[in-house]
Amino acid sequence: MSGDLFTQAFVYLTAALIAVPIANRLGLGSVLGYLFAGVVIGPFALGLVGREGQDVMHFAEFGVVMMLFLIGLELRPSLLWEMRRTILGLGGLQVVVTAIVVAGIAWALGLAPGPAITTGMILSLSSTAIVLQSLSEKNLLRTAGGQASFSVLLFQDIAVIPMIAVIPLLASRAPEVAADAAHGAGHADRPAWLQALLVLAAIGGIIVAGRFLVRPMFRYLASTRQREVFTAAALFLVIAITLLMQRVGLSAALGTFLAGLVLAESEYRHELEGDLEPFKGLLLGLFFISVGASIDFALLMEQPLLIAALVLGLVVVKLGVLYVVARVFGLVRPARWLFAFALAQGGEFAFVLASFALQNGVLTREQAGPIVAVVALSMLATPLLLIVVERFVLPRVTDATPERADDEIPHHDNPVVIAGFGRFGQIVGRLLRATGYETTVLDHDAETVEGVQRAGLKVYYGDASRIELLHAAGCARAKVFVLAIDDRERSLQIARAVRQHFPNLQVIARAWDRLHYYELRKLGITHVFRETFGSAMEAGTATLRALGLRAHQAHRASQAYRAQDARALEELAELWDGDEDVYFAAVRRANEEAERLLKASAKQREIVSDGAFDNEVLRPDA
Repeated sequence: MSGDLFTQAFVYLTAALIAVPIANRLGLGSVLGYLFAGVVIGPFALGLVGREGQDVMHFAEFGVVMMLFLIGLELRPSLLWEMRRTILGLGGLQVVVTAIVVAGIAWALGLAPGPAITTGMILSLSSTAIVLQSLSEKNLLRTAGGQASFSVLLFQDIAVIPMIAVIPLLASRAPEVAADAAHGAGHADRPAWLQALLVLAAIGGIIVAGRFLVRPMFRYLASTRQREVFTAAALFLVIAITLLMQRVGLSAALGTFLAGLVLAESEYRHELEGDLEPFKGLLLGLFFISVGASIDFALLMEQPLLIAALVLGLVVVKLGVLYVVARVFGLVRPARWLFAFALAQGGEFAFVLASFALQNGVLTREQAGPIVAVVALSMLATPLLLIVVERFVLPRVTDATPERADDEIPHHDNPVVIAGFGRFGQIVGRLLRATGYETTVLDHDAETVEGVQRAGLKVYYGDASRIELLHAAGCARAKVFVLAIDDRERSLQIARAVRQHFPNLQVIARAWDRLHYYELRKLGITHVFRETFGSAMEAGTATLRALGLRAHQAHRASQAYRAQDARALEELAELWDGDEDVYFAAVRRANEEAERLLKASAKQREIVSDGAFDNEVLRPDA
């Protein structure tokens, strides 16, 4: 293929535009789409990209660096400090145990001790790019298993440094002279004390510069109001740190992660995220395509059974080790399975370490070739493993987790029972508490209950749809029941139970939207409040004031609209489950009536110069 830059860009972009939407439509995720695109355009299929694919991969690895910078921006140093146990403990345990087990197997298969240990270290690492991108797409990164995976990946980035230092010591033959030096391998000739000093100086320099130089620089650039200059500065920052890390032999991803962490609480955090996010997405896609294109199918065709067995063996061994390590570390069952499946592949640093080991005479080409092929194929299998764990494993182990029992509620006669203490229920509860009314609060979310109790408020864990719990909460003696949960179906279930078993209890209910409102009204609940309606009306009133209306004029327009909407809502509630044409005709009439009413009100304002202080005019507003 021609080495023309635009032709290469055209091929890569075309492959991505075809493969990624198809993969997403099939529920496979974008990562698998990129990988398959690379396989198809690679030298062993269509041959649209060839040897230049390796150069492209080196460039595309910059996407991984940028991703770690953005992750650092999203974390606070205090949160990272809270994760120190999993980063150092779980990460260290995983790398050491996996390296020992894989090295032992390699030695048993006939490798000498040096190559066996090197193989163990190389295969103990996992793919930061594929794992974090896949977990993020599936909204699993914030789960316990996702956070544990992130912590271990962060530790692995650190572990690459001592591995690069140790590999030359395991050589048993003369080093090969390679044309392409591995990233950052040039530091291996330095004395250990000088290397350690340079590493500490680089980390310290990033922290000091992040706190005292970068923020003033961004402040100055922001004052120029040139968006492209700010974007260029963000790219400059990431590239400069990458070059610095390569000079001192540190992982560039680790360095940019530290820089992102330092800037996480700066006022330019969101601007940096917005500027770098498109570059990160494109470069990561390029990286995944390059991985797919680099798979050596010629070697795979020569020894298909051996390579397949090695890939399967790697995944099974790592999955087993990861599960045991996670169990030792006390992760719950769903988190253990997600953690094990997510990290059961080789990582991108394996390409660097295998090349470095080859140059230093630790591995032969016959040994390094299968390792690289196995790592690439295991990376290709990762999205499929995540689909398996998400669709088949997690539902089973999550269902098997014993449900927390309801809390014991002591006998009392509080006048108000609140079901649901999220963002809606908490406002109601705090208002009642501040005005001296005692409440009994129920919530079915264990995290919410623990969080609120830590804030000093008493909340009982339990399912408010259970009649026994409603009796225990004192519904038979209470005056008001506030239905504030955010689950539509459960809300209706509780409403039916309360109406059936406590018909004299007044219910005040939260509605998600108009349809939920209609359903609650149909159950006979008269006090129903749409959760966003009040705040939307306040925002509309403020907008009218911003457009030049005086405060009383904006208030009257808002009140008129609210009253008309309430009347229309009651009429529509009677029609919504009947003929659709009739319902939507009524909706159109209601909208026209609201516009007519408010336009008439505007004309009235033009006629009456100012009735703001006329008691007769103000009386209807009261």
